[in-house]
Amino acid sequence: TPSVSNVYVVGDIVEDNTIKGNGKYFGGKEGLSKFQWFREKENGGFLLVLSNSTQYTLIKEDVGWCLKFVYTPINLEGQEGEAAFAITEAVRKAPPKVFDLKITGEAREGSKVSVTATVTGGTVASSRVQWFKASSSEFVNDHELEALCTSKVSKTFRIPLGAVGCYIVAKFTPVGPDGEIGAPAYAILDDVVETLPPSLNFLTVTGEFSEDQMLTASYGYIGGYEGNSLYSWYLHETEDDEGSPLSEASGLLQYRIKKEDVGKFVSFKCIPIRNDGIVGEPGVFMGNDRVTPGNPTVLSLELNGEAIEGTTMVANRRYWGGEEGDTVFRWVLTSSDGTWNEIEGATSSSYSLKCDDIGFYVSVSCEPVRIDGVHGSLVTTEAIGPIIPGPPACRSLELAGSMLEGGRLTSHAEYTGGVKGNCIQQWFRSHDDGSKDELIADECLDLVLADVDCRIEVIFTPVREDGVQGSPKSVSSDTILPGEPKGVSLVIPECFEDNEISPIKAYFGGKEGTGKYTWFRTTEKLDNLEPELVASCSEVVGETLLYKPSLVDVGFYLILCWVPTRCDGKTGDPLMAITDNPVMAAFPSVLDVNLKKTSSDLYSGVGIYYGGYEGSSLHKWYRESSDGTRICIDGAASSTYEVADADYSCHLLFGYTPVRSDGVIGEEKFSEPSDIIFPEQLKIETLSFKGNQVERETLAVVEQIPRNETQEHIWGNYKKEIKYQWFASNGSGVDLSFEPLATECSRSYRVRFEDIGRCLKCECIAIDVFGRSSESVSAVTSPILPGIPKIEKLEIEGRGFHTNLYAVRGIYSGGKEGKSKIQWLRSMVGSPDLISIPGETGRMYEANVDDVGYRLVAIYTPVREDGVEGRPVSASTEPIAVEPEIYKEVKQKLDDGSVKFEVLCDKDRTPKKGTSDGTFGAENFGSQQKENQSCKAWIQDIICNY
Repeated sequence: TPSVSNVYVVGDIVEDNTIKGNGKYFGGKEGLSKFQWFREKENGGFLLVLSNSTQYTLIKEDVGWCLKFVYTPINLEGQEGEAAFAITEAVRKAPPKVFDLKITGEAREGSKVSVTATVTGGTVASSRVQWFKASSSEFVNDHELEALCTSKVSKTFRIPLGAVGCYIVAKFTPVGPDGEIGAPAYAILDDVVETLPPSLNFLTVTGEFSEDQMLTASYGYIGGYEGNSLYSWYLHETEDDEGSPLSEASGLLQYRIKKEDVGKFVSFKCIPIRNDGIVGEPGVFMGNDRVTPGNPTVLSLELNGEAIEGTTMVANRRYWGGEEGDTVFRWVLTSSDGTWNEIEGATSSSYSLKCDDIGFYVSVSCEPVRIDGVHGSLVTTEAIGPIIPGPPACRSLELAGSMLEGGRLTSHAEYTGGVKGNCIQQWFRSHDDGSKDELIADECLDLVLADVDCRIEVIFTPVREDGVQGSPKSVSSDTILPGEPKGVSLVIPECFEDNEISPIKAYFGGKEGTGKYTWFRTTEKLDNLEPELVASCSEVVGETLLYKPSLVDVGFYLILCWVPTRCDGKTGDPLMAITDNPVMAAFPSVLDVNLKKTSSDLYSGVGIYYGGYEGSSLHKWYRESSDGTRICIDGAASSTYEVADADYSCHLLFGYTPVRSDGVIGEEKFSEPSDIIFPEQLKIETLSFKGNQVERETLAVVEQIPRNETQEHIWGNYKKEIKYQWFASNGSGVDLSFEPLATECSRSYRVRFEDIGRCLKCECIAIDVFGRSSESVSAVTSPILPGIPKIEKLEIEGRGFHTNLYAVRGIYSGGKEGKSKIQWLRSMVGSPDLISIPGETGRMYEANVDDVGYRLVAIYTPVREDGVEGRPVSASTEPIAVEPEIYKEVKQKLDDGSVKFEVLCDKDRTPKKGTSDGTFGAENFGSQQKENQSCKAWIQDIICNY
């Protein structure tokens, strides 16, 4: 029977570890024994968690519980034995571990990097990270690392400047919820930390943007070690303008706002510069709000003046806090017992001491007010006094009466300062602009229109009985009000068409404003001008004071209704007037006579008729030549005129004689002369090329004119000449540029070798007999092709003797010449046969005695560089002769008989030998002489034959 003993479990009983169950089997050969793993339950039982495996990986649910491994032995026949088991200790929780640790982010100064990891037995959030820098990407322990920060929970880190050129290392220490710390892990960035270009990561200005406040700029620099960065402050009228630099704050991080800066924007500009001189992008901080003024403050206040009746006390103050507004002053009188009273109405910076002020002390308080209405703290001066009596003075001065146009004003003065004498009283009219007009009056003044909207001022000069004068005193009335508006009279003068009517009217009631005027037109003259009656039987034609009768008013009566209006808008009763006679028509005339070109050969004359209703006005057309001669065109009696050939190079004028409907004729008026009349300009629709676009060919351009009657007419009658200009392209491709061929200005052009591969362009302009040019029209060829190889003017150069050198010359065309072929031949005079000279295929040939009597012939076969052959061409010389000097020398030798040579004396040229030693004996003289004569004859025969 199979059995098992010594069952046990090996491995650390810790979460995440894999443990293994073992046992010693007995009972034959082991078959498929059973292996089971159980987890302890709360009730003491066990729960099956895994079967058929001797290994088991501890998981989170196993922590704190015992595991039981059950081994059931089974032999090979399938017989099952008694199971045995082993129970482990309680599973312990695994310490925190970290997996898949890596750093993400860019290895650059100022960049933010972070670590990501998978933590078991703890949480990423509670784990701690410490950042280091390393000089190498490989390190052994912490001693080779330099800490950049302390251990923190944060998983992100901004790379500092000190890490430039090093590797960034993250030490990740996993931490469990209960604070248990696991083994740290390390991660390193792949690349060395690079420095950034100099830049600003923040820029701000602190401080209050207010008058006299100090602004302080601060910024964050990144991009290596900072050098001498540049600072500048600017003042802006608006947020969008460039601003003006504040030179006094250049290079400073602080700026104190001045009074002149109030209401403007202040900005700070920083240009970062690295210590190696590299300049970064500038940063600008613009204040969000305009500079505000400071709180209004009186820095000092002084009361100047002597405490004497009639003296004007002046409060001098020194203000600060933006633009000063209406600062408030209060004058105070203080009695000897300390009782004080504010002087009513004394609110300016000065105050004149009065009779009632005698015995009192005077002081002034000042409350500063900024222009925007903000008030500051009240400041008060010390009291000055007591006030002593002064010279003669006017204690009070008043004006009484109706302050209305047509009213009467009376002055009342109270004198102080001794016995009253003959005091002086003056009246003035004060205008708003500060000017005054002195008036003649005693104690009363009657107000007139000139006083309206002015103030009446009375100046009273106190005079004591002994003639001593005191200080003058003045009083001003309120603004004189106008009387009720009223129309006194209204008259309409005689009316004519288009003559502006200016009614004659008289107004009363203050300064006249813009009255309301209504013009009516009626067929009959009304006796009763009641507004309702006029409105019911008349037509409204205008609503202004002035009215210009038009054509439709002729024969009608005009009525004007005037509602007088004061300048303040108050109105009076309406006043009406009617013309004595109907509106008369004006004398007929015409305005703005001009002519218009309505089409290429049609003109229209227009004018504005004036003077009643138009009748059958007269129209005429005139032709004006260049010398100023003007001729009336027969039959042209309508407002339109069609141009004829006779009008060309002349001006046209339109004459308009106005005729009124009643037959009255006005003066004829002429339009301005038209521009010089010309026919329609010559036009060329297209250009085309005639001929092959090949080297040596002649290209001719053909103009295509529009197929219409007008163009055919002017081309047939007014064409003077056609100008051409040829161009050659530079290079090839889509965008061709052309250069003019200065000498090529004819209709045709012979294509040259230089044109091969280039495009040719011809521009054409037609000029008429009036000197006008048509629009330029051009045509462009396709790239020029080389011509068939050809040799022209082929000739052989040489002196014509058998000892000379001969050369073949000719003009090649047909693209770039390749290896052209040349063959030299001999030709017998009078025979068509050619004898090839072997081996002679060059451009040069050296003649010899064999050529004597023959013509030299050269056959030239032109060959293009691409191998294309042209038609062979030949050239020949005159028969080759013996060199005259050689002939002369031979003849001399023969005559002297002093030369030994062999000659052929028979016809078949068989050589016969003869010798000579230069002398002739008597015995053989005859035969020798006969032979010499025979030789001479043969040589002469040769020479003559050749």
